[in-house]
This record gives sequence, C-alpha cells and structure tokens, in this order.
Amino acid sequence: MEFQDKLKQLRCHIEKWGSLAVAYSGGVDSTFLLKVAHDVLQDCVIAVTARSSAYPEREFKEAAEFTRSAGIKHIVLQSEELEIEGFTNNPPNRCYLCKYELFSKIKEVAGQHGIKSIAEGSNIDDLGDYRPGMQAIKELMIISPLKEAGLSKDVIRKLSKQMGLPTWDKPAFACLASRFPYGEKITRDKLAMVDKAEQYLLNLGFKKVRVRHHGDTARIEVAEAERLKFFDLKLMDKVYKQFQEIGFAYTALDLKGYRTGSMNEVIDTKQNILK
Repeated sequence: MEFQDKLKQLRCHIEKWGSLAVAYSGGVDSTFLLKVAHDVLQDCVIAVTARSSAYPEREFKEAAEFTRSAGIKHIVLQSEELEIEGFTNNPPNRCYLCKYELFSKIKEVAGQHGIKSIAEGSNIDDLGDYRPGMQAIKELMIISPLKEAGLSKDVIRKLSKQMGLPTWDKPAFACLASRFPYGEKITRDKLAMVDKAEQYLLNLGFKKVRVRHHGDTARIEVAEAERLKFFDLKLMDKVYKQFQEIGFAYTALDLKGYRTGSMNEVIDTKQNILK
C-alpha cells in the first residue's frame, strides 16, 4: 500500500503540469518516470534522448525500442559533450557542464513542441552522492518528480516490476565519461575503449560492470557475486588479451567490486584529510 500511495502521489504531481518533456536515457528511473507520465498525460508527453560518444549504442537502442513499443513520441538530439568548453579536461564539475548543455537543448526542443515543463529521473537515493549536475538542473528549473514523490531506487524497481517494465532489474548506468579520474583528459578514442571493454564483459555474461580508465590501465568493477568468476585462469587470460587488443597495457580487478560513483571516493578522501 505504501508503494501505491507513492505512485498515486507521483501521478498527482505529473497531472498538475499538464504537459511534460522527459529527459530519457532508457535507464530504470527515466523509463519508469516516462511510463507513468505517459499514462497520465498521454500525447502531452514526449521523450527526449541525447546521442553522443559517451552514450553507448546499446543503451540508445533499448531506449528507442521502449518508446516505439509504448507509442511514445521520441525526440532524438545530438549533444556531443566533447565539444563543451572545458569538458575534455574532466574537472570535478564535469557533470555540471554536461547537464547544463543537455537540458538547455531539451528546453529548446520542449519549446518547439509547446511543452513548458522538463522532467528528469533523479530519485531520493541520489541525494547522498556528489552530483554537480544537480546544480545545473536547479538553475534551469528542471523538475524531479521522483524526488518530489519521495521515491527510492528500490521502490522504483518494485513498481516497475509490477507495471511490467523491462527495466525493473536493469543495472544502473552512468555516462561513459564517469569512468575517468578527475583531471584525466577525456577523448573520443578513450570513450570507445571503455565502451568496447564493458560491452565485452557484458557479452561474457557479467551483469553489473564498470571499466575505469586509468591511463594505460583498466580497472574492472563487477558485482560482489561476480567477482568469484575471475578465480578462473582461462577467463583472466581471455579478458587480459582482449583488453590489450582494445588498447589497455594493463588490466586490474577492483577488490571492492562494483559501486556507483567510485571516482568520487578520491574527492571524499581529500575532504576528510583536510578536515
């Protein structure tokens, strides 16, 4: 009942806006938000997806397939982060630069379709991490309905399952630029290396994967249970060889395993030292 109350609250929030452009990545949160918004507002909702070198093709195809099957109008725009001034230098506020550019373009698209409100899919769990992109969202007056309704990732997954959404158990995804330590220059070739490495591990059957790019070294993060798979010499040799072909001189397994925002741990450590 508590879940249904939150869903009802979300629907009420959405209804009051009348029309909505949803920033749609195809992930768990934005898919859930888009589906509920479309159920409430029907043709007064559009999905807007940005294609770029930091957004894997597999993610785009899944997003496009969902909107097609659900009958939701899907607008695709080009938003190349590498062309944003300062982005390639990968400063700690990289996400701010990206989000400001992205949502400025989505606002233009929404205006062209007579839609005044733009929504994004952050939930209340996102409040606990370093997310400079949220400042851009605030400045551009983008709404966050899932936060307003007090929805957590766990609740969103459970409601998504009840609604039959294919993303209910989909692993979390962040843009490929998040795989680089702050200060390491981001290039199209490096992004392609990360994309190929992660896709290779996914093809091997791994579910939760991050390949962090540390110069000539790849640092692999996989889910806790999946770390055990690497206690296999043949698999280790196979991954090492493939990663060398991709362009990494060295390949390492992160002993702590998969977690979102691991690059922010360096920031947290420095802040604790300064305290």
